[in-house]
Amino acid sequence: MGLVRYLPTPSDRMGILWSLLTVDGSVILEYGPAGTTHFSMSLYGELGVDQQNRLFTTHMSEDDVIMGDVSRLEKALVEVDEAYHPQVIFVVASSISAVIGTDLKGVCAYMQERVKARLIAFEQGGFRGDYSVGIQEAYRLLAQDVVEEKTRSGGNTYNILGASAGCFRMKSDVNEIRRLMREAFGMEMNACLCMDTSVEKIANAGEAALNLVLREEAVPAAKIMESKCGTPYLQGAPYGYAGTLRWLEAVGAKLGKTVAMPLKMELKKRAMEVSQYRMYGMMLKEFKPQAAIFSDAPVVEGLSSFMGEIGFPVRQKISRHSLRLYEAPAEDLKYLSDEKDRIDVVKSLHHTLVLADDVSKRLLAEDNTYLRVSMPLVDGAQIATHMPLMGPRGADYILETVEDYLNTLR
Repeated sequence: MGLVRYLPTPSDRMGILWSLLTVDGSVILEYGPAGTTHFSMSLYGELGVDQQNRLFTTHMSEDDVIMGDVSRLEKALVEVDEAYHPQVIFVVASSISAVIGTDLKGVCAYMQERVKARLIAFEQGGFRGDYSVGIQEAYRLLAQDVVEEKTRSGGNTYNILGASAGCFRMKSDVNEIRRLMREAFGMEMNACLCMDTSVEKIANAGEAALNLVLREEAVPAAKIMESKCGTPYLQGAPYGYAGTLRWLEAVGAKLGKTVAMPLKMELKKRAMEVSQYRMYGMMLKEFKPQAAIFSDAPVVEGLSSFMGEIGFPVRQKISRHSLRLYEAPAEDLKYLSDEKDRIDVVKSLHHTLVLADDVSKRLLAEDNTYLRVSMPLVDGAQIATHMPLMGPRGADYILETVEDYLNTLR
């Protein structure tokens, strides 16, 4: 990793940890020095992730590193199993144990006879990519090793795949999806990978009628569940008014159901009302409305779709993580690995609606209008769980900032 002026992009190890910490009935045991785990814990608090009795470290001495002694890990597995009785223990490599090549899968294989909890190893350690690689691996192994092979019941539940705890406002977005699915189809959520879920719910995920995949990193998990359980999946997320209706109709097509008429009419009405924003592009003479978006790739694409709905061209679409896991990212969606390039783009913006993170806010010229839609957080915290970016409520929230922005152009 090169030198950075502000905050580096989280590694794959961080993506694994913040995903697994949301799974009730499980414990994470990190094989590494205590300092690395302690350093990570402040970030989890910012994400709203509870690590109480969920995250433990074995610690490592110089002898452990030099001699490859894993006795600390063996003892820690037995102690955690006996003290907390988790259903699953996720054994995660630290950067140190990954560098020396500790065979965590091998240790888990022979230690499985000595503990009641199921042992699942993650050997990445922060060297295989950024957090998008880590959350993909977390989703994949949960689908592979925790989801039980069951024939889907075709019942009244669904799963959400790709709800990353590291994505800004994700708890609120999940709550908005739950509201939409309830009002549109009378359906309830079963498991959510990975946000406020449990080992039991994930194990029974194969009974759901559909998997809603919010980001491409969750597609491998969806394909595993389709193969194991016959569960179909739909990739996409609801942004804006017309976009939410299109998404619900696509969900309905997968389920063989129709969207409830009251919700359908409400979304159509709101989509018609916001078409008035397109007029500003023709009326304003000196500065035309335009947007720039910096966030997770699926958020950038979703918010860009809503900007298109109100007639705002998006001049910059910047993902905060690598796009190497994405089969066909949009041509105008970019990932800038060099922090200086990102800084230069932000500083070049003028008279723009900027949907971004707190670091970008500090770099913006004063003639821009800013709305936080992304991690990292620097100037505050996310507390509310009823203020989404997705769905009609998310669109309502964003339009308040749009109104402020238009007032600066008049």
